[in-house]
Amino acid sequence: MSIQWFPGHMAAARKQAAEQMENTDVVIEVLDARLPQASSNPMVEELRKFRQRPCLKVLNKTDLADPAVTAQWAAWFDAQDGVTAYPMTTKKPSDVNRIPDLCKTLAPHRGVPTKPLRIMIMGIPNVGKSTLMNALLKKRVAKVGDEPAVTKSQQKLYLDKFTVLVDTPGMLWPKIEMDSDGMMLAASHAVGTNAVIEEEVAEFLGTLLLQRYPQLLAARYGIKPEGMDGFGVIEGVAQRRAFRVRGGDYDYEKAAHVLLQDYRQGALGRISLETPQSRAEALERHRIEMEEKARIAAEKAAKKAEEAARGKRGSD
Repeated sequence: MSIQWFPGHMAAARKQAAEQMENTDVVIEVLDARLPQASSNPMVEELRKFRQRPCLKVLNKTDLADPAVTAQWAAWFDAQDGVTAYPMTTKKPSDVNRIPDLCKTLAPHRGVPTKPLRIMIMGIPNVGKSTLMNALLKKRVAKVGDEPAVTKSQQKLYLDKFTVLVDTPGMLWPKIEMDSDGMMLAASHAVGTNAVIEEEVAEFLGTLLLQRYPQLLAARYGIKPEGMDGFGVIEGVAQRRAFRVRGGDYDYEKAAHVLLQDYRQGALGRISLETPQSRAEALERHRIEMEEKARIAAEKAAKKAEEAARGKRGSD
């Protein structure tokens, strides 16, 4: 299943962000620590690099992510030019309180009376941008919800006399190139429910968990992962929780929803859906797939042109 979700307000938000970037000193991109690169909007990179703005990559929700994998991602991002990684959780005030100083380090010439530090907070839906904004300001100024795309427009607020924060709506990008990215985003609730089929997303998640965290599935649901596939995980959940529909069959829809909720809420344990290595492997597979599609398309075009040429010669 290919997942695409780009509501109309996101196109307007991209235009506003591009205009605001010129008057920004530091970009904070909030990422989901469980899928840092899949949750990184390529449009954010495009906009900030065009204006040559430094970026603080906040790996949020570290309390839900595999700590060893998070450390790998932090090192991976830190190796990039103009980027500083900061693993954290908005549940810890001490984590939040470090952010202003980190931003000042990235723009040491700002944050004085004549030159206030201008920070733009960006990220995809439901990664915790609004929660972070509220935590930084120590008051509720941004709407927070468990559904993606709660924030619809920009707002500018003062953190202190010399620091300005701009909160932007959660933005996905017009086309998610890799199906696995769409599935990871859907599993992590960054995509609207109207764009996904939960059973398919849960089957994807179950397959991934069998590969990387089978012991967590066994501990949570009492299932035996050996020889099981993603759908088998859903069936195991239904069996364990006695989810049945009228007639006695398993209620796979309810079981899929429970599996997704358990992952999202951390009930399964601390899980990361991708690592720097798995990301590199996925990109390589995608490159090969795209090259093969281009080759087939070129062959079809050449064959069509040859047939047209034959037809023209025959009519002459």
